[in-house]
Amino acid sequence: MRAFLEYVVKGLVNHPEAVTVTPVERSGLTIYELRLHPEEVGRVVGRKGNTINAIRSLLQVGDVRKGKRSAVEIVEDQPAV
Repeated sequence: MRAFLEYVVKGLVNHPEAVTVTPVERSGLTIYELRLHPEEVGRVVGRKGNTINAIRSLLQVGDVRKGKRSAVEIVEDQPAV
């Protein structure tokens, strides 16, 4: 699912080299932490969250077939001061 998520997100953004997906296991749930170029967050979220919700739905459908649970979180790294 990680490769699928990377493929979809890299197709949406202008800086695909900045996209990283990190799977984190928490109590039976796989959370995919998505890190992007700061300018691309709005593009991936979409209007009213439609784009990120569609990505989450596709991920859930794939996981249900495998009997797993997952979520997607966009992680915005704060610049060092």
